[in-house]
Amino acid sequence: MSYSLYTFFGILPSVIWLMFYLRRDSHPEPKRMVLKIFFYGMLAAVPAVLLEIGILEEFKSLPAALVQNPNFSPFLLSMLNIFVAVALVEEFLKYLVVKGKISNSSEFDEPLDIMLYMIISALGFAASENILILFSLGPTFLLEKTFSISVFRFLGATFLHALCSGLLGYFLALSFFETKNRIKLLIAGLGIATLLHGLYNFSIIEIEGDLAFFIPILILISLAIFTVLGFKKLKKLKSVCKIQ
Repeated sequence: MSYSLYTFFGILPSVIWLMFYLRRDSHPEPKRMVLKIFFYGMLAAVPAVLLEIGILEEFKSLPAALVQNPNFSPFLLSMLNIFVAVALVEEFLKYLVVKGKISNSSEFDEPLDIMLYMIISALGFAASENILILFSLGPTFLLEKTFSISVFRFLGATFLHALCSGLLGYFLALSFFETKNRIKLLIAGLGIATLLHGLYNFSIIEIEGDLAFFIPILILISLAIFTVLGFKKLKKLKSVCKIQ
């Protein structure tokens, strides 16, 4: 029973954000496709965990070989772990879900769709993360702790996942207008999303004091503004660009 409740509270933050973003689409996507991408986003968390564990193990042997001064090794290792093993892996896998399941779909008919589906994939991914974190509380259901974690994840990590993937989705949408720069736009979007995701995690894990609170909030606010403006711009462009 406790794990059923953990699952409910783990998925709930993602569902709330999902309902919010779906309402921003003037041409609603098929429910079947939304659920499909959300589900595959959840499944993407499995290879993400396996890859992160494997890469983290590999990175343990890198600092001594890369940096002669051992004083730099802990910092270098932390940067590699947070920005590459975690942020890059997660952003790339969320992107692969959409690339594999949406790119050739008949439902993908306007630039805004790619941004929305990237957000849906991210929310599914975040739901699995939330569930795994709540499962770690054990077989005894702890309502107060479960509620506090769910609220914190709703305002923090779940929102971050959606916004970072939304940013990448915006760059992918632009690539349909600038086909010659498609690869560059993909790399730029993935790079910025990874950088902000990593910086968010780094500030929480490694930074102390007021900056540990200020930097994540600044990142979330900046990404939220970018996402709103991105939606508005893509809505204006839909009348002049249909995905073939």
